[in-house]
Amino acid sequence: MITLAPDARAYRFGFLTLPQYSMIALSNALEPLRMANRVAGREFYRWAILSTDGEATVASNGLTLTPTLELAKAGSFDIIFVCGGVNVRSATTPALTKTLQRLAQTRVALGSLCTGGYALTKAGLLNNYRAAIHWEDLSALREEFPRVIISPQLFVIDRDRYTCSGGIAPLDLMLNLIRSNLGDDVAVAISDQFMLERIRDDRDRQHIPLQAQIGACHKTLIKVASLMEANIEEPLSLDELADAVKISRRQIERLFKRHLDSVPTRYYLEIRLRRARELLLMTNMSIMDIAVACGFQSPPHFSKCYRSHFSYPPGQERHRVRAVANSAFGATVN
Repeated sequence: MITLAPDARAYRFGFLTLPQYSMIALSNALEPLRMANRVAGREFYRWAILSTDGEATVASNGLTLTPTLELAKAGSFDIIFVCGGVNVRSATTPALTKTLQRLAQTRVALGSLCTGGYALTKAGLLNNYRAAIHWEDLSALREEFPRVIISPQLFVIDRDRYTCSGGIAPLDLMLNLIRSNLGDDVAVAISDQFMLERIRDDRDRQHIPLQAQIGACHKTLIKVASLMEANIEEPLSLDELADAVKISRRQIERLFKRHLDSVPTRYYLEIRLRRARELLLMTNMSIMDIAVACGFQSPPHFSKCYRSHFSYPPGQERHRVRAVANSAFGATVN
């Protein structure tokens, strides 16, 4: 049987849809709430699709969702998420900015899905907050809004702001919110229903294509990074990388510093650690085998690097994730 957290409470979520919003992001936020009610056997979560005028908003895939309620007449909510997508800048009108600022004055918690964080940022509602947004807008927002602490994480919860990147990341955000409210059993049971291998948390980062970070014109840097990704088990030296792309190691160092604000060795290490975390959480490989597969000199060296980057040593990380899964082992859905 499913065990619920003793202090579980009901929530009402609003999803304010902007023109050409991402339906996959919104769906991945809604479905865990529906499944949570089913798993728990009670209606802990209610939600409404909102627009500023009550008309159904056309998503980027050309579809609409009904019923859509007018924000001003929809009642009160615990959290309202601004749902963005393509062309979010044109969707962020002065009228929308004023609406969001009025909402903030009511002390309702505010969040965003995909590019919806741009609308909150434009309204000044993420100043001095940590925030996540889809990787396509990361660089632009950092430049345009220096008072916002833009993070490459999948999602960020900072006080009364719940910001999330796009795609399937809202599923992870909601599972973490459900876990904190209803407990591990419910979150894991939902994960099982949706056939997820694991629930990602706020230490997981978006995978940002290198070309999106630096532009297509920097072909040499992209080639060096591709060589790093192709040589995980036996990492290449900086001299070997320089040889392969026909430039000096000093030039490689300058490229990494100028365009990635990193040094090649650090960037290479992070690639290997990300691969190691995938193997740690998604396979039964021993820590020693993972260390070897990801090019580390020894398990202690691997453990030290892993802990420095992810805050947990690898053994504790694996135990923590599996303990959550085991807590719901044998649970049945009501």
